[in-house]
Amino acid sequence: MNAKIKDAWESVVARDPRADGKFVFAVTTTGIYCRPSCPARRPLRENVSFFRGPAAAEAAGFRECRRCRPRSEGGPAAGARLVREACRLIVARAEAEEGMLIADVARQLNVSPSKLSRLFARHAGMTPKKFSVARRFDKFKKGARTAGVTESQYAAGFGSASRLYEAARSYLGMTPGAYAKGGKGEVIAYGCADSPVGRLLIASTARGLCSVEIGDSDAALMKRLKARFPNAELRPDAKAAAVAAKALTATLSGKPSNVKLDPRGTAFQRRVWDALREIPAGRTKTYGEVAREIGRPRATRAVARAIATNCIALAIPCHRVVGASGRLSGYRWGPERKRRLLDLERARDAA
Repeated sequence: MNAKIKDAWESVVARDPRADGKFVFAVTTTGIYCRPSCPARRPLRENVSFFRGPAAAEAAGFRECRRCRPRSEGGPAAGARLVREACRLIVARAEAEEGMLIADVARQLNVSPSKLSRLFARHAGMTPKKFSVARRFDKFKKGARTAGVTESQYAAGFGSASRLYEAARSYLGMTPGAYAKGGKGEVIAYGCADSPVGRLLIASTARGLCSVEIGDSDAALMKRLKARFPNAELRPDAKAAAVAAKALTATLSGKPSNVKLDPRGTAFQRRVWDALREIPAGRTKTYGEVAREIGRPRATRAVARAIATNCIALAIPCHRVVGASGRLSGYRWGPERKRRLLDLERARDAA
């Protein structure tokens, strides 16, 4: 038995869904071919043949298994391929400065919109509509501060200003006009407070915390805040910052935080950040584990980038994510602070 055939048979024995779409196996005693993950009872090895796909198996005289339906796009590998193709179509239309209805995508892929939505939720962790809107906002953000709101609106595929403004709060955290002007017209309250890992600068809008930075000096922290919101109205509020700092510090001992957040990011970034908030204090997960939890096992690098852009320290605990080897790397406020935060959490957890 050569190596490839041996690997294929091991995948069949393990009912490994990752092998679905790569090959099918056929059973000579039944005349049926199946996908590797088929839940049916396993045949004897001497009765099994392998084929590249359903067409080859049918050409050899075998018929499709009615239980696992190898020809169906519902299998994990085939479903993932379909979602990747849907993403490609959506991105291509966005780059061509055209909006694209999800019904159009489904029609081109020969599936129903409802089925496409289910597969999207399973493999991408969001709906096709959210992915499409997120891509449009990515394009809008690239041009808004140079080309202006109206031109960027149409270039990103928003057919009307109302559609742009309806979703702007969720994706930009402010109106499109305020974003284009660097936050002009937005009011942000801020203050600095002590924490176990240095000074915290805490900034919030009426919706919740929009920035929590860690540093050594208030001046350096303020410089970062002004760079992020160059034209917003910044109002000092030391009392509110002290209350928020106390609540955030309490999360290190495992206490749930009821502090409202106003995170600013794409749909994918917010999904990653939500997953980080589910990691218990004192525990860690790898980037790969987070990627699998959000349904994107191959997006480890994208997950790492999303974590690196987190601007709300402690409330979104990116310090609880480590490298595959357990190495404390990739923390925007420094590895020593990351180690200190984890040590504090583990010590209190042990106590």
